[in-house]
Amino acid sequence: MKKMSRRDVCVGLPVLAVLSGGMTRMVEAQAHASEYPAPPSASPASRAAPASDTPSAPATAIAGGGTLGPARAIAMDSVPATATANGGERRQMLHGKLATGEPVELHQSMQNPGTPAPALHVIQHSELILVREGTLEFQHEVDGKVVAETVGPGGMLYIAFGTRHAVSNAGPTQARYFVVEIGGDA
Repeated sequence: MKKMSRRDVCVGLPVLAVLSGGMTRMVEAQAHASEYPAPPSASPASRAAPASDTPSAPATAIAGGGTLGPARAIAMDSVPATATANGGERRQMLHGKLATGEPVELHQSMQNPGTPAPALHVIQHSELILVREGTLEFQHEVDGKVVAETVGPGGMLYIAFGTRHAVSNAGPTQARYFVVEIGGDA
């Protein structure tokens, strides 16, 4: 079996997230505070699942998102990119509730070099940010002091529920990364 690099894992993790749930329709997601205002959502036609893909337990809808349906793959180019106010882009990949009850949201973001960092802010969910390309700077509060860390391709950031933080592009090239929001208001 071939050994996987951190980059392979980083690129593959969103696929695993999709395969663990999939979704029957895409919906507009809540804005990630570091992305500025939420972009307008595209409303792709919903996809009916074959009867054999129906989960054994009935799925219930949740306000503002809907539940995730049967497992499926979602190609990156099948999800439209929407512009963000800071000149970047965002692709909403997945938003809903896992069969185990946790809300989850996954999007890919791109920030251009030289984009100013947003103000430190607090989120009401946990986040994993997986870096595909470029370098991100993660500013976060530890014991009342702001700490800055950088991470490049294949690296990740873990942002715990309630952490005061900001994430920005710290490199000379575009930064592309996946954001996985879990629990809380995801």
